[in-house]
Amino acid sequence: MSLIVCDVAPRDGLQMEARALPPALRAELVDRIAACGVPRIEAVSFVSPRWVPQMADAETVMALLQRPSKAVMAGLVLNERGYVRALSAGVDEIHYAVPVTDSYARENQNTTVSAGLELSQTLVRRARADGVRITVTLIVAFGCPFEGRVPESTVLRAAERVMEEPPDELCLADTIGVAVPTQVRSLVPAVGRLGARVGCHLHNTRNTGFANALAAVEAGVVSIDASLGGIGGCPFAPRATGNIGTEDLVYLLRGQGVATGIDLEALIGTSQWLGEVLEHDLPAMVGRAGDFPAVSAAHAQSGGLEECV
Repeated sequence: MSLIVCDVAPRDGLQMEARALPPALRAELVDRIAACGVPRIEAVSFVSPRWVPQMADAETVMALLQRPSKAVMAGLVLNERGYVRALSAGVDEIHYAVPVTDSYARENQNTTVSAGLELSQTLVRRARADGVRITVTLIVAFGCPFEGRVPESTVLRAAERVMEEPPDELCLADTIGVAVPTQVRSLVPAVGRLGARVGCHLHNTRNTGFANALAAVEAGVVSIDASLGGIGGCPFAPRATGNIGTEDLVYLLRGQGVATGIDLEALIGTSQWLGEVLEHDLPAMVGRAGDFPAVSAAHAQSGGLEECV
C-alpha cells in the first residue's frame, strides 16, 4: 500500500513562528524537504501579509526554489485574488480552504460557509480551465473553536456542495486537533461515497493525531498532511497546536507497511536543521529520538506483535 504525504511545514508550520523567516530560508526549507523524497509540499500561502506576516513574499519563495525533485509544489489560497497570484507564481497545485462553520469562516477569512462553498466551485472550474490540480479542504471538519463539535451531517452537506464541481481531492481538516479515530473512520468513507478522493489534515493538539492518521489510512484516504518537526497551528484558532510531525508519521507508516517513498534519515536531518534555524526544540518525537529501523522492519514483515510478546 502507498500513501501521499504532503508536508505543510513551510506554510502551516511557519505561520505560527514568532520570527518570520526570509524568503531564501523558506525556499531552502522547501527544497530540503523535497530532497527527502516528500511527494507533495504546501510551499507557500497567498494570503495578506497584514494578517499572516510570516507568509509574505510567496512569489519570491516560489522563484527561489531549486526543485531538487519532482515534488508537487502547492500553494494555499483563500480567495480568487490568491488563486491568480498562485497561478502566476507557478504552483503545481492549488489548495483552497473553506470552513464548515460560519463562526470560523468569519474569523479565519471574513466570509460565510455558503460563500466559501460557492467560491470552491468557481475555483475548481477555473483550475480545470487552467490545467492545474486543485484540492479543496474542509476546515474545522471535526470541531470548531467557536461552535464546538461539528456534526457529521454538517460536513457531509458541505462536501456534497463541493462535489457539485469535484476537485482532484477533498481534504478533511482537524484544524484544532479534537478528532478521535471513530469520527475519522465514519467521516472519511462517508465523504468517499460522494465520489471524492479523500485526504486528511491532522493536528496533534490533544495527542490523538497519529491514532487518527492510522484510522484515516484504514478508512481509505489517499493523502495525509503533516508538518516537519510537528510545528504549526492556526493564528485564528485559540490553543491549536502543531500538525502531526512528518518524521513521526513516516516512521509509523513504514512500520505499518505503508509505502511513502520518503527517506526517513534525511527527513530527520532536515528536521534537526529546521530546529537550529528556528532556534528552539521541535515537537516531533522521532526527530529527537532517532530512527529504529530494525523494529519497524520486523513489524512490517510479521504484520503484528506476536513475535515480540
